[in-house]
Amino acid sequence: MEIGVIVGLIVALIGILGGNILEGGSIGSLISPSAMLIIFGGTIGVTMFNVGLSNFLLIPKLIGEVLKKPKDNSHETVEALLSFAQKARREGLLALEEDIQEIQNKDPFMAKGLQMVVDGSDSSLVENVLLTEVELKEKRDIAGASVFEAAGGYAPTMGIIGTVMGLIHVLGNLENPDELGPAISVAFLATFWGIALANVFFLPIAGKLKGKAQEEAEMKHLVIEGILSIQKGDNPTVVREKLRAFLPAQKAAKPASSAAAMEASEEHA
Repeated sequence: MEIGVIVGLIVALIGILGGNILEGGSIGSLISPSAMLIIFGGTIGVTMFNVGLSNFLLIPKLIGEVLKKPKDNSHETVEALLSFAQKARREGLLALEEDIQEIQNKDPFMAKGLQMVVDGSDSSLVENVLLTEVELKEKRDIAGASVFEAAGGYAPTMGIIGTVMGLIHVLGNLENPDELGPAISVAFLATFWGIALANVFFLPIAGKLKGKAQEEAEMKHLVIEGILSIQKGDNPTVVREKLRAFLPAQKAAKPASSAAAMEASEEHA
């Protein structure tokens, strides 16, 4: 599970609720069934209207993706590509057939690209096919984030609608001045819930999903660069330097891979 998501949400709730308590309020004072019905019901309805039922039903799965701890296999991916580059230089591209079968389930994207190379496809065709797949996958992932972006845009508006409705009710009952204060307070709770849901829940989830989509796309670009380098017959040391450009500084600073080290030792010998 992604600890940062849970901790961040808890810290945000503590900040909001703690500030309310310090101001003399209570958690119970923030509960208003009518305001919450307007916010949740209205936001769910217009979001479904906007994104469609099929995309709306993906919400549980998307929340699961946000909570799932990402697997950092960038170093392993680089090592695998360097190993393939070394093997291809020694034994030829056809020697990668067995390796492709082994990684088919683990990394079908890499397997697909290597298979195209082994089959003798032109480098421009390999690049175009793989880049198209990356682009379409990233668009689908961002479409999932747009569900929460839409909800984050509508929730504050629904809050304003709830507040206006509450104030209309207050102004229609001015003959009871003792009830005006509590009634106005309840009216503004709708705005609170709309803004809070948008900025504590919906928009952060959308940002997290976009970030994950971008990271996945960057890793696939790394794989594409490695596959094209293998097809060109680049030295594994050169391949390693190319792939390091795709990694964050702390990962790129790791010691040279075993494949690159072996290649260097062979050249030295």
